[in-house]
Amino acid sequence: MAIQPIRIFGDPVLRTVARPVTTFDKELRGLVRDLTDTMLDAPGAGLAAPQLGVSLRVFAYNVDGVVGHLINPDLSLSDEEQDGPEGCLSLPGLRYDTKRAYGVVAKGFNMHGDPVTIEGTQLLARCIQHETDHLDGIVFIDRLDREQRKAALKAIREADWGDGPAPTVKISPHSTFGSAR
Repeated sequence: MAIQPIRIFGDPVLRTVARPVTTFDKELRGLVRDLTDTMLDAPGAGLAAPQLGVSLRVFAYNVDGVVGHLINPDLSLSDEEQDGPEGCLSLPGLRYDTKRAYGVVAKGFNMHGDPVTIEGTQLLARCIQHETDHLDGIVFIDRLDREQRKAALKAIREADWGDGPAPTVKISPHSTFGSAR
C-alpha cells in the first residue's frame, strides 16, 4: 500500500485547475494506486489527485463497494437535482447538505488509456461531481447557500487541523448547480 498524506483545505493545490493527463504510464498507474489506497485507508467515498498534491485530472472512488477511478472526466448531468449530506477528506469533520445533480454520465479513461463511461445516480453521482469539482479547483463548500457557507467558514476557522487553525480562505464564485463540466 502507498498511503499518502491528504492535503487540507487552505493548500493552494486544492484551488488550482488540474492539468489533463496526456501520458498513461507506470507513474500514472502508481498515482491511481496511491489514490485508491489512501481513499480506502481514510476511509472516503472518493479522492482526487489534487488532494495528494498532484495537479492532474485523476480521481478514485469507492461507492457501494465498487472501487474505481476515472481520468480526464467529462460529465453530463441530469436536470433532476438531489440535496444531501456531503463531506470531504480535505475538510475533516465538516458535513453539509449540498445540492447536486441526481444523475451523471461520466466519460473518461482508465489508467491504461482505455475509454470508460460511468453512469450513476444518488451517491455515485454525488461522488463523481464532488471529485470532478476538485479537479476544477472547487471544494464542496463553494456549492453551499450563503447561510451554510458562512457556517462552514466559521467551522473552518475554529477547526484545529494539524499544527493549528485552518488558514483564512476565500470562497470562489462558483455557485451554479447542474452545469456540465
